[in-house]
Amino acid sequence: MKRRRIPILARPTILVLGVAVGWLLLGPATALAGPKVKLSRVPNHGIQPQALVDGRGAIHLLYFLGDPSGGDIFYVRQEPGEASFSAPVRVNSQPGTAIALGTIRGAQMALGRNGRVHVTWNGNRSDGQHRGPPMFYARLADAGTGFEPQRDLITHAAGLDGGGSVAADDRGNVYVVWHAPKAAEDEDETQRAVFVARSADEGRTFSRETPAIPQPTGACGCCGLRAFADRRGEVFVLFRAAAEKVNRDEILLASRDRGASFEIINSDPWKVTTCPMSSAWLSESPDRVLAAWETNAKIFLARVHPETLKLSGVTSPETQASCQHPVAASDARGEVLLAWTEGTGWEKGGAAAWQLYDAEGRTLEKGRANGVPAWGLVAAVPRADGGFLIFY
Repeated sequence: MKRRRIPILARPTILVLGVAVGWLLLGPATALAGPKVKLSRVPNHGIQPQALVDGRGAIHLLYFLGDPSGGDIFYVRQEPGEASFSAPVRVNSQPGTAIALGTIRGAQMALGRNGRVHVTWNGNRSDGQHRGPPMFYARLADAGTGFEPQRDLITHAAGLDGGGSVAADDRGNVYVVWHAPKAAEDEDETQRAVFVARSADEGRTFSRETPAIPQPTGACGCCGLRAFADRRGEVFVLFRAAAEKVNRDEILLASRDRGASFEIINSDPWKVTTCPMSSAWLSESPDRVLAAWETNAKIFLARVHPETLKLSGVTSPETQASCQHPVAASDARGEVLLAWTEGTGWEKGGAAAWQLYDAEGRTLEKGRANGVPAWGLVAAVPRADGGFLIFY
């Protein structure tokens, strides 16, 4: 991999992305996938799980139910020591306004101050306020029993296609990020840009969205992106460019000033003429930010030093399969679980694959299992008793 600039983003307490048990065909019940990994189906036969663990050890889980072209997002929580999840709560206040088509347009989640849950997702149709679908946002209400009414955060950067993302820190800052044309009438993806809407009051209000960087990188129209705020309050965005329509590099941005400005710290080149509909991942280990992405059907994992913003330990699991939708999770010992899907595609399910590394980057375990449904993803969190839990 050719490195051009510097590092990446991730979040330590949040680990999402699922994976599978090697050689086991998974059933609906939780199954042992190895000495350090347990596997579990998403509740209520949901798809596209997103999972995070807060500072108390509670697991927060999102999933999608319904028609892939217009369904609903549900939230459940499992408290420390509990064996089951809470009753599901619908996130979207307007029924049927979430979308699962394309896999990368679904809900993303962040945990902010005092563990407040923040959720973003692509709307499935125009709300009449601007061209194209809305970039919806909702946050857990103060009582913690339900979500406030959903809001479209697009004020001028319309033309949403690929998925948006959300990041939050424990200081009350929230960032909603998406890519859109710089000019409303421009359909050329080389003229798309990454936009950031910021909140300093836990998502009560947001600023008008602004471009993250001035450089004309373009943005791959139907690819997803990932935003993340680490424990230091630095903000990262990982997205796919579209310069000259063939230079679809995976670009990592970092901000040291609470999202006011960003710089490119790394770029992984990929020349391809068509949109790969890829997604990316950011999270955190005890001393590094973790970044995972797809290039040419392979999955890459890198560690980013939070002070120098330099990448290290770039690795790619060996597999002959076509890989997509990576996630990376870490436990308190610094062990890292990298998981991804294999063989998935448009209206096509596939398998989950995973590789577990120790704190020095040595492989501890690896595995693969069928059972990822159409439009499906995997999600993973560290377990309180050691090891990892994977949702699929």
